[in-house]
Amino acid sequence: MRRSRSRYSERYSYFIHELRDQIITGELQPGEYILPENTLAEQYELSRVSIRKALAELVEEGLIEKIAGKGSRIKQPVDDHSAAVLKLAWFSTSHELEIVRKIINRFMENNPFVKVELQVLPTIGYTNAIAQSIENGQGPDLFIISDVHVREWMDLGKESALNGYVPAKLNEESSYPQVFELFKREDKMLGAPFLFSPVIICYNETIFKENGVSDHPTIANWENLLEIAKQCTPMQSESTIVEQYGFCFSSSYNRWPVFLLQNGGKIVSDEGDKCVFSREENVEALKFCTSLMYEHHVSPIYAHANTALAESLFSRQRVAMIMTTYYFMNDFKNQSIEWDILPMPKHREQGTLLLGGAIAINAKSNQTRVAQKLVDYMTSAEAQTMLKTFGSTIPALREVAEDDRLLNPAIHPKHYNYFKEVLPYARPLVGFQLGESRILELCGELDLLWANLEGAEEACARIEARFNEQYFASQA
Repeated sequence: MRRSRSRYSERYSYFIHELRDQIITGELQPGEYILPENTLAEQYELSRVSIRKALAELVEEGLIEKIAGKGSRIKQPVDDHSAAVLKLAWFSTSHELEIVRKIINRFMENNPFVKVELQVLPTIGYTNAIAQSIENGQGPDLFIISDVHVREWMDLGKESALNGYVPAKLNEESSYPQVFELFKREDKMLGAPFLFSPVIICYNETIFKENGVSDHPTIANWENLLEIAKQCTPMQSESTIVEQYGFCFSSSYNRWPVFLLQNGGKIVSDEGDKCVFSREENVEALKFCTSLMYEHHVSPIYAHANTALAESLFSRQRVAMIMTTYYFMNDFKNQSIEWDILPMPKHREQGTLLLGGAIAINAKSNQTRVAQKLVDYMTSAEAQTMLKTFGSTIPALREVAEDDRLLNPAIHPKHYNYFKEVLPYARPLVGFQLGESRILELCGELDLLWANLEGAEEACARIEARFNEQYFASQA
C-alpha cells in the first residue's frame, strides 16, 4: 500500500510540475486550452479526481482559469503576478551589468509569468559566496562564471554544483571552439558561453600621430613594441616628472603571462610533475617586462598596485597604449578619445590570453526548466545582439559576433574584428596547469620582481624551488 501511494505521489507531482513548467516557459501560451481532463488522466495515469485537484492548484496560482463548458485555459498574466522567480547572480565589477539588465527586462516582457531578480555580489569572494549559498539551499538559480571562477570551482572541488546546461543551438560551430574550451572540464561543460575577449593592445590615435607613429601601425614583435613605446614617451625633464608613458600593463595574471605565451614559456612540465619556472623562455619574458619599466622607462613602475590602473591612465590620455580586453573598452565609449586596437606582438611565437564568461545553472535549483529558458534567451541572437549593440564585449554567438552591421563607431573600435585574427592563438590561463590558488600565489611571489628588488633569474629560480618543494615533491 505504501509503495502504491508513493507511485501516486510521484505521478501527481510530475504532472503538476510539468504543466506548470509548460505554462511558465511559454510552451503553452495564454488563451490556449489544455487537454481534456480524461485525456490527461489517461496520459499521466491519474484519476480524473486527481487531475481536477491539480488543476485547482494551478487556478489558485493564477496560471489557468476554468471556462464553463469548454475546459481549462491558460490565463493572461497579471502584471504583479509571477509564477516563477529566478535568482540570477552577477559579480559587481562586470562591465556588462547594465546590458544584462536590459536583457533581463526583455526576457521578462517575453515571459510574463517569470520574474528575474538580479543579485549583484561583491567580486571578491564571489565564487565562495555562491558555493556556500548553494550548500545552504539558498543559492541563486543561475549565475555568471568567468574563466577565473571556473578555476575557483575546480579548487573547491565542487564543479558538480553546476549542472552544465548548454542550449543545443549553441555549440563549437555556432560559437568558437576556443571559447567552449574555457568552460569545459574533462569533456563536460560547466556553463553556456555568453561572452569572451582576448587580451589585445588598445592605443591612443592622437598620441601616436603626435609622435610620428604611422596612421596604420603594426606591432609585429617585442622590438616594435619597445620602439613605439619609446617614441611616445617624452624625455624626462630635470624634475623627473613624466608627462606620459608609451606603454602600460598590469601585473594581473590576466596580463603579464601573455609575454610567457609569446616566448614559449611554461610554468609546469608537460608531464605535470614539476614546476619549470626557471626555464630560459620565462626568464627572458620577465626580463623584457621589467626592462620596460626600469631600463627603458617607457612603462610606469607602480602600475602593478592596481590591476585597472592601465585603463585609468589611458582614459586620462596619459599613456599611449595598454594591454587590455574588449571588456574594458566599454569604459572608453563615452570619452572623447580617438582610439583603436591592435593584436599583441609576437616574439618566438604568437600568443595571447583568452578570457570569457558563461551562464551556469545551480544543479540544486528546483526551477531548472525555467532557468534553462533564461539561458536559452541569453545565448539567443536577440540577447547577444543587445550585448554587442550596447557594448564592445564580444558575444559568444558567432553570427552576432561577426555581424558588421551592428558595429557603431561611438562604441566599437575600427578594427573590432581583430578578434577573429587573434582567436586561433589565444589560450586560456588554465593551460599553464595551475589552479586559481597557485596562480595567485605565483603572482604574489613575483612582487619582488615587479618592485625591482629581485632579478628575473633569481625570482624564477626561487619560485620554481618553492613550488617544487611544496606542491610537487610528493610526485617525484
